[in-house]
Amino acid sequence: MVIAKAWVLKKHFDGFPKTTDFDLKKIELPNLKDGGEQKLLLASVFLSVDPYMRPYSRRDMKEGDIMIGTQVARIVESKNPAFAVGAFVVCDRGWRTHFISDGKDLQLLPSNWPESLPKSLALGTVGMPGLTAYFGLLEVCKMKPGETVLVNAAAGAVGSVVGQLAKIGGCKVVGCAGSDDKVAYLKELGFDEAFNYKTVKSLDEALRKASPDGYDCFFDNVGGEFASVAINQMKKYGRIAVCGAISQYNDSVPQKGPYVQIPMIFKELRMEGFIVSRWNNRREEGLNALLKWVMEGKVKYHEKVTEGFENMPMAFIGMLKGENIGKAVVKA
Repeated sequence: MVIAKAWVLKKHFDGFPKTTDFDLKKIELPNLKDGGEQKLLLASVFLSVDPYMRPYSRRDMKEGDIMIGTQVARIVESKNPAFAVGAFVVCDRGWRTHFISDGKDLQLLPSNWPESLPKSLALGTVGMPGLTAYFGLLEVCKMKPGETVLVNAAAGAVGSVVGQLAKIGGCKVVGCAGSDDKVAYLKELGFDEAFNYKTVKSLDEALRKASPDGYDCFFDNVGGEFASVAINQMKKYGRIAVCGAISQYNDSVPQKGPYVQIPMIFKELRMEGFIVSRWNNRREEGLNALLKWVMEGKVKYHEKVTEGFENMPMAFIGMLKGENIGKAVVKA
């Protein structure tokens, strides 16, 4: 018998999440039975904290539910021949240390995953955030060689991959981030221009200086005021991929305009929101491409790893405050 630990949403977030909004519970798991549905016992090894958890918790969760989220887990006990003990999988089972599965919701790590590569990357650069960058750029922005790509929250899990993939695709890349350390990291990654949006006197001037003739593609992770300013710097027929709106997730009162219609009409822009699960049927293609680029050194990665399952709420709150460079993960 295994006692699992799980973090539940004690109360819906009001403004910025607090540690008191969570509760740590213990759950007694039944023993596996032969021939039943409960064929696998898994232990979480790495757990993800992501911006989407903030708005999705309000939309999809009730108070008392286990917090949503993805983990890399190891198979501890198996009565399913498709999954060997010791194998690693990615699954969406929320903030919990152990769980039982019938195997239908599990995705094995790619068979060519090198031993030298941290398995936590399956939650980041070679996982959902990397796929978000991949499909957002290729399918929504439809970037072309020689174009100029703007990405905000550029040192985060998605933005840092966006910039590198745009460089691989032959584009000029401008990245914005919220600290000088993050800007230095973007320069390391090969961004052509990078600036700290918190310290520039005028965001409009900084964007204009970084690319005087404007932007073909804008990969927006932030929304709000930043997006309102950036949209005016788009080139005619520019494309905007709306991936996230982290500047608005913790607002108790919705932000008011400015509004996008006039620049969209005059510049004939295309603006499209997307969720990466749209391309689930091409998941393998994306993961193989990302893994290959990481192994070749063309895509670099950085992780902020928080030790200890008991620190999940702290890691989540820190990520929302922008404390991480690259992907924020928790080692159970």
